[in-house]
Amino acid sequence: MSKILTEVLSANQSYAATFGEKANLALPPARGFAILTCMDARLDPAKYAGLAEGDAHVIRNAGGRASDDAIRSLVISYKLLGTKEFFVIHHTDCGMQFFTNEVIRGLLANSLETAALTAEGFKDVGKGPGSTAAEFVEFLTIKDQAESVLADVTRIRTSPLVPKYIPIYGYIYDVKSGKLIDVPSATAAGRAVS
Repeated sequence: MSKILTEVLSANQSYAATFGEKANLALPPARGFAILTCMDARLDPAKYAGLAEGDAHVIRNAGGRASDDAIRSLVISYKLLGTKEFFVIHHTDCGMQFFTNEVIRGLLANSLETAALTAEGFKDVGKGPGSTAAEFVEFLTIKDQAESVLADVTRIRTSPLVPKYIPIYGYIYDVKSGKLIDVPSATAAGRAVS
């Protein structure tokens, strides 16, 4: 058994031992909102948004992007579980800014092993074989955080599956201060319409 697996199972035993009233949490989120944010380990949406278990849906992916799957989750969140507001929260110093589709496709074509981040960008340090299957994947990389937040809010707002009465807010989480920084153009684009 790996060290990480042992640590996770041990932590779960401790958590389950004091689970108590959490067993009675309702299926719909109590505070009625959803957050779409990045998978970056430095982000803790429960802390930066003041959440407790059962409060909100948190949808995470690389970059916090409004991919088809993220929109699928948001649709389920409002349609079946009653959320009434959405937040799109990207963050400073995001790894999605350090490469392009072409870079990751090239890295994967050379090797499936983990690449190294150097001062010049990502470098393949593995030995093949790789795969060219990434040629058909859109990795939704980021050039500018504010522009990507605006693009994602706009993509959600213009989805034919998302009602116009749901407000969508756009923010950037600052990994150096822990603050949420409003992206006014994104929040304006996500304004609810009655």
